[in-house]
Order: sequence, then C-alpha cells, then structure tokens
Amino acid sequence: MVWKINSSIKEQVDRFEVMIEKVTLPNGEEKDFSYLDFAKGVCILPITKDKEIICLKQYRHAIKSWQWELPAGMIDTESEADAPIETAKRELEEETGNKAEYWLDLGSFYPSPGSTSEEIYLFAATGLTATEQRLESSEQIEVHKLTMHEVKSLIEKGEFKHGAGLASVLRYMLLTDNR
Repeated sequence: MVWKINSSIKEQVDRFEVMIEKVTLPNGEEKDFSYLDFAKGVCILPITKDKEIICLKQYRHAIKSWQWELPAGMIDTESEADAPIETAKRELEEETGNKAEYWLDLGSFYPSPGSTSEEIYLFAATGLTATEQRLESSEQIEVHKLTMHEVKSLIEKGEFKHGAGLASVLRYMLLTDNR
C-alpha cells in the first residue's frame, strides 16, 4: 500500500530541494518524512579501442578526499530536451575530453531510495575520439586509463567507492558476460 501524503513542503537549500511531507502509513499512523528531491543523473563507462576504461580521480569536498569514479553528472531539469543520453554525451566530453560513437544503455538505478528521489541512468560508451576537456571551475579531475582488471582490483580493495560507477561496471559485466 502507498503512503498517503497529507501535506508537502519543499525547502530549497543551495542546489538541493528538501521535501518534508506529513504522511499516513498503511497502519494509520501519521508521521513526518523528509528526503532530498534530487535531480536525475547519468554515469558513463567509457571503453577505449584498447579495451581500457577511462576513469577519473576526482576531489570530493563532501568527504574531503580524492575518489576513483567514472564520468557522471546531473540531467538539466530546466531543459525537457535534455534526455539522459544527451547528458551522458555532454558529460563524457566535458569530463574526459572524449566523444563516443557507440552507446549501450545499461538501465538505471536508485542510489539511496530511503533518503533521495535520485535516479541515475547508466551507459557504456565505445568508439571514442579525443576532443577537448571542459571542466567546471569546481571540478578537480585527473583522467586515467585503466584495464578492466585494474578497475576490478580497485573495487576489490575498496578503493573504488563511486556508487554509480560500481553499478555501471556490474551492469556492463552482467549484460556483456564480461566477468
């Protein structure tokens, strides 16, 4: 049974919207429930002709550390024409300085459905050609080419913790039987 929403308030906090809802649970209990109403996003697994994975080492201020990641970004909610694949193409080029000829849709997932509404669309990209990297002023990114074995090793050692990146690698391996 779906929870009944009795009232809803949206608070804008910087780039986040906090939803505060008064709900009635299926058992009749009334409760306040809050969550981040977060923009949808994309994550890309870029694969070179030499079968290397383009990974990023990116500084993340929220956790005050450098993290291994895959290229990713938020879908522009202002533009209805900005479909997930268009955002993926733009983010790949901006963050890695590459365009892709071929795209494989790896589906989507909810990284934290208990506290956010965020959905992330996953793609693999091949047929890469170099262009110009265009980083935002707040992005500190190093681009690295790693073999799939090196990526798996980082994952096994717990050094690759990017949730969308982990989901992309897993979905790719399962869909292509590339284990």
